[in-house]
Amino acid sequence: MRALLAVLLVASAAPAAADVAIGAPAPDFTATDSKGRIVRLADYRGRIVVLEWTNPGCPFVRAHYDSGTMPAVQRDAQAAGAVWLSINSGAPGKQGHMIGAEADAQVAKDKAAPTAYLLDPAGTLGRLYGAKTTPHMYVITADGRLAYEGAIDDRPTADPEDAKAATRWALNAVRAVKAGRK
Repeated sequence: MRALLAVLLVASAAPAAADVAIGAPAPDFTATDSKGRIVRLADYRGRIVVLEWTNPGCPFVRAHYDSGTMPAVQRDAQAAGAVWLSINSGAPGKQGHMIGAEADAQVAKDKAAPTAYLLDPAGTLGRLYGAKTTPHMYVITADGRLAYEGAIDDRPTADPEDAKAATRWALNAVRAVKAGRK
Protein backbone atom coordinates (compact mmCIF):
# COMPACT_ATOMS: atom_id res chain seq x y z
CA MET A 1 0.00 0.00 0.00
CA ARG A 2 2.83 2.41 0.87
CA ALA A 3 4.50 1.68 -2.47
CA LEU A 4 1.27 2.48 -4.31
CA LEU A 5 0.86 5.71 -2.34
CA ALA A 6 4.45 6.71 -3.15
CA VAL A 7 3.87 6.06 -6.86
CA LEU A 8 0.67 8.10 -6.83
CA LEU A 9 2.37 11.01 -5.05
CA VAL A 10 5.26 11.06 -7.53
CA ALA A 11 2.90 10.79 -10.50
CA SER A 12 0.75 13.66 -9.24
CA ALA A 13 3.83 15.88 -8.73
CA ALA A 14 5.16 15.30 -12.25
CA PRO A 15 3.98 17.78 -14.87
CA ALA A 16 1.70 16.25 -17.44
CA ALA A 17 2.46 16.52 -21.12
CA ALA A 18 0.75 19.58 -22.43
CA ASP A 19 -1.99 19.70 -24.98
CA VAL A 20 -0.54 22.77 -26.67
CA ALA A 21 -2.84 23.95 -29.44
CA ILE A 22 -2.35 26.56 -32.13
CA GLY A 23 -4.19 29.73 -31.09
CA ALA A 24 -4.24 28.76 -27.40
CA PRO A 25 -2.18 30.57 -24.76
CA ALA A 26 1.39 29.29 -24.72
CA PRO A 27 2.25 27.66 -21.39
CA ASP A 28 4.21 30.07 -19.22
CA PHE A 29 7.45 28.92 -17.64
CA THR A 30 10.47 29.94 -15.62
CA ALA A 31 13.86 28.39 -16.42
CA THR A 32 17.56 28.91 -15.83
CA ASP A 33 19.81 29.80 -18.74
CA SER A 34 23.39 28.69 -19.36
CA LYS A 35 24.70 31.74 -17.51
CA GLY A 36 22.63 30.98 -14.39
CA ARG A 37 20.05 33.72 -15.04
CA ILE A 38 16.33 33.17 -14.51
CA VAL A 39 14.30 33.47 -17.71
CA ARG A 40 10.51 33.80 -17.68
CA LEU A 41 8.42 33.51 -20.81
CA ALA A 42 6.12 36.19 -19.35
CA ASP A 43 9.03 38.66 -19.42
CA TYR A 44 8.85 38.63 -23.22
CA ARG A 45 5.13 39.46 -23.44
CA GLY A 46 4.70 41.98 -26.25
CA ARG A 47 7.33 40.26 -28.43
CA ILE A 48 7.30 37.27 -30.73
CA VAL A 49 9.12 34.34 -29.09
CA VAL A 50 10.69 31.34 -30.81
CA LEU A 51 11.35 28.21 -28.76
CA GLU A 52 13.92 25.85 -30.29
CA TRP A 53 14.40 22.47 -28.68
CA THR A 54 17.99 21.52 -29.36
CA ASN A 55 20.42 18.67 -28.70
CA PRO A 56 23.99 19.22 -29.89
CA GLY A 57 24.42 15.45 -30.37
CA CYS A 58 21.41 15.07 -32.66
CA PRO A 59 22.37 14.58 -36.33
CA PHE A 60 19.39 16.69 -37.48
CA VAL A 61 20.43 19.56 -35.18
CA ARG A 62 24.05 19.14 -36.32
CA ALA A 63 22.96 19.51 -39.97
CA HIS A 64 21.41 22.90 -39.19
CA TYR A 65 24.31 24.21 -37.14
CA ASP A 66 27.10 22.72 -39.28
CA SER A 67 25.53 24.23 -42.41
CA GLY A 68 25.08 27.59 -40.68
CA THR A 69 21.33 27.61 -41.36
CA MET A 70 20.18 27.60 -37.72
CA PRO A 71 22.36 30.58 -36.71
CA ALA A 72 21.16 32.41 -39.84
CA VAL A 73 17.52 31.68 -39.01
CA GLN A 74 18.11 32.84 -35.42
CA ARG A 75 19.56 36.14 -36.64
CA ASP A 76 16.79 36.62 -39.23
CA ALA A 77 14.09 35.98 -36.61
CA GLN A 78 15.72 38.42 -34.21
CA ALA A 79 16.02 40.99 -36.99
CA ALA A 80 12.24 40.60 -37.37
CA GLY A 81 11.89 41.46 -33.66
CA ALA A 82 11.66 37.94 -32.21
CA VAL A 83 13.24 36.60 -29.04
CA TRP A 84 14.97 33.22 -29.61
CA LEU A 85 15.14 30.76 -26.73
CA SER A 86 17.12 27.58 -27.37
CA ILE A 87 16.13 24.83 -24.91
CA ASN A 88 18.26 21.80 -24.10
CA SER A 89 16.21 19.12 -22.32
CA GLY A 90 19.06 16.58 -22.25
CA ALA A 91 19.04 14.69 -18.95
CA PRO A 92 22.24 13.99 -17.01
CA GLY A 93 24.00 10.98 -18.49
CA LYS A 94 22.03 11.22 -21.73
CA GLN A 95 22.98 12.52 -25.17
CA GLY A 96 23.11 16.29 -25.36
CA HIS A 97 23.17 17.01 -21.62
CA MET A 98 25.26 20.06 -20.80
CA ILE A 99 25.95 22.35 -17.91
CA GLY A 100 26.22 26.12 -18.36
CA ALA A 101 29.86 26.46 -19.43
CA GLU A 102 29.54 23.54 -21.85
CA ALA A 103 26.41 25.07 -23.38
CA ASP A 104 28.12 28.45 -23.77
CA ALA A 105 31.10 26.78 -25.47
CA GLN A 106 28.73 24.93 -27.83
CA VAL A 107 26.89 28.16 -28.68
CA ALA A 108 30.23 29.81 -29.50
CA LYS A 109 31.45 26.82 -31.54
CA ASP A 110 28.19 26.74 -33.51
CA LYS A 111 28.23 30.54 -34.01
CA ALA A 112 24.68 30.39 -32.66
CA ALA A 113 22.72 33.50 -31.75
CA PRO A 114 19.98 32.64 -29.26
CA THR A 115 18.69 35.32 -26.92
CA ALA A 116 19.21 32.72 -24.19
CA TYR A 117 20.16 29.03 -23.98
CA LEU A 118 17.89 27.37 -21.43
CA LEU A 119 18.89 24.27 -19.50
CA ASP A 120 16.04 21.82 -18.84
CA PRO A 121 17.77 18.66 -17.55
CA ALA A 122 14.60 17.39 -15.82
CA GLY A 123 12.62 17.75 -19.07
CA THR A 124 10.03 19.98 -17.41
CA LEU A 125 9.76 22.42 -20.33
CA GLY A 126 9.85 19.61 -22.86
CA ARG A 127 6.87 17.94 -21.21
CA LEU A 128 5.09 21.27 -20.73
CA TYR A 129 5.18 21.86 -24.49
CA GLY A 130 5.10 18.26 -25.65
CA ALA A 131 8.46 18.65 -27.44
CA LYS A 132 9.40 15.26 -28.84
CA THR A 133 12.28 15.81 -31.26
CA THR A 134 15.16 18.13 -31.99
CA PRO A 135 14.97 20.58 -33.49
CA HIS A 136 11.35 21.08 -32.45
CA MET A 137 10.13 24.63 -32.97
CA TYR A 138 7.38 26.78 -31.46
CA VAL A 139 6.48 30.37 -32.34
CA ILE A 140 4.53 32.42 -29.83
CA THR A 141 2.74 35.65 -30.72
CA ALA A 142 3.33 38.93 -28.89
CA ASP A 143 0.06 38.39 -27.00
CA GLY A 144 1.25 34.98 -25.78
CA ARG A 145 -0.58 32.59 -28.10
CA LEU A 146 0.95 29.64 -29.89
CA ALA A 147 1.15 30.37 -33.62
CA TYR A 148 3.38 27.54 -34.85
CA GLU A 149 4.52 24.12 -33.64
CA GLY A 150 6.59 21.82 -35.77
CA ALA A 151 9.75 21.42 -37.79
CA ILE A 152 12.38 24.04 -38.54
CA ASP A 153 11.89 23.39 -42.26
CA ASP A 154 10.54 21.08 -44.93
CA ARG A 155 13.59 18.77 -45.15
CA PRO A 156 13.71 16.19 -42.33
CA THR A 157 17.21 14.92 -43.11
CA ALA A 158 20.60 15.06 -41.42
CA ASP A 159 22.27 16.34 -44.60
CA PRO A 160 23.66 19.89 -44.19
CA GLU A 161 23.14 20.50 -47.92
CA ASP A 162 19.42 19.75 -47.51
CA ALA A 163 19.29 22.24 -44.63
CA LYS A 164 20.72 24.92 -46.92
CA ALA A 165 18.09 24.28 -49.61
CA ALA A 166 15.10 23.94 -47.28
CA THR A 167 12.02 26.13 -46.93
CA ARG A 168 12.35 27.60 -43.45
CA TRP A 169 8.92 26.97 -41.95
CA ALA A 170 9.68 28.37 -38.48
CA LEU A 171 11.14 31.58 -39.91
CA ASN A 172 8.15 31.90 -42.24
CA ALA A 173 5.91 31.56 -39.17
CA VAL A 174 7.77 34.43 -37.44
CA ARG A 175 7.35 36.60 -40.54
CA ALA A 176 3.64 35.73 -40.80
CA VAL A 177 3.04 36.57 -37.13
CA LYS A 178 4.90 39.86 -37.53
CA ALA A 179 2.70 40.69 -40.56
CA GLY A 180 -0.46 39.81 -38.61
CA ARG A 181 -1.18 36.65 -40.58
CA LYS A 182 -1.85 33.11 -39.33
